[in-house]
Amino acid sequence: MSLGARLRRIGFDFYLVLLVGTVVLATVFPARGVGAEVVSHVAFYAVALLFFLYGAKLNTSAVLAGMANWRLQTLVFGFTYLAFPLLGLLIATLLSPWLQPELVTGIIYLSVLPSTVQSSIAFTSIARGNVPAAVCAASVSNMIGVFLTPALVALLLQATGEGVSADAIFDIGIQILLPFIAGQIARPLVGGFIGRHPRLTQVVDRGSILIIVYSAFSAGVVAGIWQQVNLASLIIVMAANVALLGFIMISARFAGRAADLDRADRMVLFFCGSKKSLASGLPMANILFAGQAVSLIILPLMLFHQIQLFVCAIIAQREGHRADERDRAAAAAATSPQSA
Repeated sequence: MSLGARLRRIGFDFYLVLLVGTVVLATVFPARGVGAEVVSHVAFYAVALLFFLYGAKLNTSAVLAGMANWRLQTLVFGFTYLAFPLLGLLIATLLSPWLQPELVTGIIYLSVLPSTVQSSIAFTSIARGNVPAAVCAASVSNMIGVFLTPALVALLLQATGEGVSADAIFDIGIQILLPFIAGQIARPLVGGFIGRHPRLTQVVDRGSILIIVYSAFSAGVVAGIWQQVNLASLIIVMAANVALLGFIMISARFAGRAADLDRADRMVLFFCGSKKSLASGLPMANILFAGQAVSLIILPLMLFHQIQLFVCAIIAQREGHRADERDRAAAAAATSPQSA
């Protein structure tokens, strides 16, 4: 096995190197003036293209079929948009005396985001879970998130004294929802091509994130925001992320068993219910928090993203091995009377 394969197996993604490199680039060579405007416009159209591709790729008939498993889908929704936000609000409130307001906002924002799509499905597959149900859960989470995430941000931040403008929510509709709908309409024409070239979506996905990160962190550097962040704040945010992820994962384990879900569906609840989307979160943050210190607000999300990948990769591998061992044991038990 190559070094790259070994690193990916334990959750390390070379894309993380690109993310860190982008932050360093923005720190050393931040976009200023006209350059910042150009980067902002490029980010806008890159995100619009990304959600057009998401819409064109999404098989709505498969999603509707997956909704028949309503118990599982309700649980995933509950963890993503009820349990996560309540716990995130609690943790952010408790830590507010020791963190900058932007980092507190970032923890709350992280907690109201939709689940990931690609990685949730991939980890469910590795763990030998119910992949069609994972596709449904992750897709529905992201579709609903376009409406629900801004609403939850407005509700929870209003409770903490902040707020989100109606213009920001309208801009999300223009930049994210309209391209997604256009992609769905164009699916009969371009869906086959996009399905045969998954690399296209991946490049646009990751490229748009890098552009947004560069734009946000450039603005933070130019405004001198990063002088406000110290090592203690980073450690507190990391600890908050670990606590948030750990509690949700443990709760998802218990909830899956309490609901009497079979093992394959429990894997869907565990992986789809405990993930938060960087791909959806960064574009929406850029719109919802325009004019604010976006680089600080998205920092908890960027840290959480890597933690969830690392932890989920380890657990998915372990669950997959256990499932394989059970299958081999069952096959051996089934053939043993014949061999006797």
